[in-house]
Amino acid sequence: MDKTMGLRQAISTYLSDGDTVALEGFGHIVPVAAAHEIIRQGFTDLVLARMSCDVIVDQLLGANCLKGLISSFIANSSAGSLHELRRRIEKSDPEPLWFDEYSHGGMVARYQAGASKLPFQPIASYRGSDLAAKNPQIKSVPDPYGGPDIHVVPALNPDLSIIHAQRADRHGNVQAWGMLGIQTEAAFAGRRLIVTVEEIVDEAVIRSDPNRTIVPAHVVDAVVVIPRGSHPHSVQGYYDRDDEFSRQWSALARDAGAVQNWIEAHIRGTNDHDEFLAALGSDHFERMAIHDAYSTPVNYGGRA
Repeated sequence: MDKTMGLRQAISTYLSDGDTVALEGFGHIVPVAAAHEIIRQGFTDLVLARMSCDVIVDQLLGANCLKGLISSFIANSSAGSLHELRRRIEKSDPEPLWFDEYSHGGMVARYQAGASKLPFQPIASYRGSDLAAKNPQIKSVPDPYGGPDIHVVPALNPDLSIIHAQRADRHGNVQAWGMLGIQTEAAFAGRRLIVTVEEIVDEAVIRSDPNRTIVPAHVVDAVVVIPRGSHPHSVQGYYDRDDEFSRQWSALARDAGAVQNWIEAHIRGTNDHDEFLAALGSDHFERMAIHDAYSTPVNYGGRA
């Protein structure tokens, strides 16, 4: 079955107001284009599940798409703060944000439980942590084998999971490499799954290198070809990370009005991701392109 479709159609078909949506990718292969399309279509009252927050969290908040956040890291990578998120959490400005906080390990365990269709997952790393006391979702249960009580976290089964990857075939067999994060677990945990990819390849390419396949076709609802769909994040083998963009966002987002203006101009003011990229300029991506890198022989005084 051919599961390819456009991004606008995929988002409108598989997402509804009030859903819990996972947008995963750990600093790499992040579904940024999908987040922007969610903003364009004006979805509201969403709960976002994302292990590592970044500019798309600020943008979704600024666009008033979110009522809640499930996460374990709330900063703009190495580029600074997420000021829209900080305004919501620290000052309830313009309104409070429901925030369900875990460690990275806790988020991984939640996705693993969801992918395995289990009600919860045990996790040892909360011993000695005060996070369990602050989050009532983190509970303790007796060890049936006689050891000390063990912390557990509930399964996370998003209504919709969206991941990005390097490539897929038209059936939805998805291949990715590099820093994979929690992509596979989030894909299997979701009740529905959209995958955005840099390119569609023939099924023979997928079959020729099967160990790169992170998600099989039978769990995929839609495949969307969206080149540079992870910008400003990287996609190994395709383009590097746009650190300057992320640094500029941390400066811009100090001003709530500037966030609104940027969203209106660059997301709501563009029809699709191609127009968004075009507005950045054709030369913007040259320095992030993947070029050949040749090693230079070095003679350290011994025999060559």
